[in-house]
Amino acid sequence: MSLALTKMWISFAAMGFMFLSIVLIYLSRYKLKMRLLRILTAFVAYGLMIYSGIIIFIIVFSGPTIE
Repeated sequence: MSLALTKMWISFAAMGFMFLSIVLIYLSRYKLKMRLLRILTAFVAYGLMIYSGIIIFIIVFSGPTIE
């Protein structure tokens, strides 16, 4: 697998993390009633959002791949 294809799959994973964090934030704010579960899901969601932002930042600023 080439470097460009690897970077594409990594960026897709980061976008999936962003989508998952949106779903978890929605659940923690509007659907869950237990306080501990709300805090836990929000913590995981914001962690995933930060992690995916770092991944996208690295992918974008690593420059184009030349084969």
